[in-house]
Amino acid sequence: MSFIPLNPRPFLQNLVGKEVNVKIKWGQEYTGRLVSTDSYMNIQLSGAEEWAGGESKGVLGQVLIRCNNVLWISARDQKGNSNGDTEMKTEA
Repeated sequence: MSFIPLNPRPFLQNLVGKEVNVKIKWGQEYTGRLVSTDSYMNIQLSGAEEWAGGESKGVLGQVLIRCNNVLWISARDQKGNSNGDTEMKTEA
């Protein structure tokens, strides 16, 4: 089995203007519209809402999340839920 590294920048660029979920290292999650990302992969959200322990902690508005705090980012579906886990596949 060989490892093929993927560049995350095109993935982030495709999410600009879409609703996303962002989980940070400290356990909180943020939802909102991805406004922009820079060359360091810092993330700017508009209409951001903070979540901790499955509960909304409030709407924050404009938020900048520094790149080294991000654990993962995913697109949200039209209903506002995360897309969930995807099946991991290996190359034959």
